[in-house]
Amino acid sequence: MKKIITLFIGCILITGCSSSKSALEKSFTAEETTLIMNADGLKPMRVYKIDSKSDSLLLRTKSNYIKPNPKDPVLQSFVKRLYATVRDSISMGVGIAAPQVGILKNIIWVQRFDKEGMPFEVYLNPKITKYSEKTQTVKEGCLSIPNRSATLSSRSLIISIEYDTMKAEHKTESIEGFTSVIFQHEIDHLHGILYLDHLRKEINDVKKSK
Repeated sequence: MKKIITLFIGCILITGCSSSKSALEKSFTAEETTLIMNADGLKPMRVYKIDSKSDSLLLRTKSNYIKPNPKDPVLQSFVKRLYATVRDSISMGVGIAAPQVGILKNIIWVQRFDKEGMPFEVYLNPKITKYSEKTQTVKEGCLSIPNRSATLSSRSLIISIEYDTMKAEHKTESIEGFTSVIFQHEIDHLHGILYLDHLRKEINDVKKSK
């Protein structure tokens, strides 16, 4: 009897773990799916701004893993709409992250100035695995922070990243120069971090050094 009870508990634990894993691998919530699928892939989405309290709270929330499933129609539609947003004349930029349109998933688009033709490319679950000690000074702006820009001197010159592709391939890459700044900026968004946070830190560091 004791063995039967132990086996039963073990089955529950295994089933529970499997259910949790399945939940984590779900692509989008029902609310996110509705937001994405309310228009076709060519229609830009609304960009969330920090001057709205509800928008600001979402922008400060950490995004979640997205399963790189090439057959997921919602993912396909969202990636197209996110690209349409960053290329829209109203919100045109050099990069965009999913939370900037209200979707808390680890997805970004980045313009690759380090490649011929300067193409835009999409990245799923991007992570920076290494930052160079050498930094660069750049001027940054943000689609979610209208009518403002600032010069930062703390962005790494070279970064190493890993990410998933839309074909469910896992890749690693080393990126440098201005393109690395775009990656750092957009990946920050996935963690609820804005470039203004880096600016405040730099200002505070200067004050402490005096």
